[in-house]
Amino acid sequence: MRRLAADPDLAGLSAVWASDEAKAIEAAGFLAARFGLPVQVHPGLAEMDRSSTGYRPRAAFEGLADAFFARPEESVEGWERAVDAQRRVVAAATGIVARHGGGTLALVGHGGTGTLLMCAWAGLPIARRHDQPKAGCRWRFSLNPPAVIEGWQPIG
Repeated sequence: MRRLAADPDLAGLSAVWASDEAKAIEAAGFLAARFGLPVQVHPGLAEMDRSSTGYRPRAAFEGLADAFFARPEESVEGWERAVDAQRRVVAAATGIVARHGGGTLALVGHGGTGTLLMCAWAGLPIARRHDQPKAGCRWRFSLNPPAVIEGWQPIG
């Protein structure tokens, strides 16, 4: 996040939003601090609800994530459905953008719901092939109208 904060593309950053989860708020704090901004929080930016399964070893988690994206209209072992998570995160992000006063905006969240938002704003179907290639990535969007201008890229 320190490398991202130093990215010249973030010149003019005027607002930083995060989900209400600790890791997102902490990550957003690096960007916000660099520009002397507060971290604003919106619970709608949260990762999909996976509380039904708790922690799963990496291979098992990846299998569940594959199913989550492959069958977006179904709940995978009690997880929030992808279509519901997408509606939630799109509504949150669209509301934030609509109220944004100008300048560069950062939304700091999670890979799964970040992918769902990116798919919606790019007009792509929900699919794992659009997921971030690894942890620690970002994608870029325009504000008016919200549209993807660059897909997932590693930070740094």
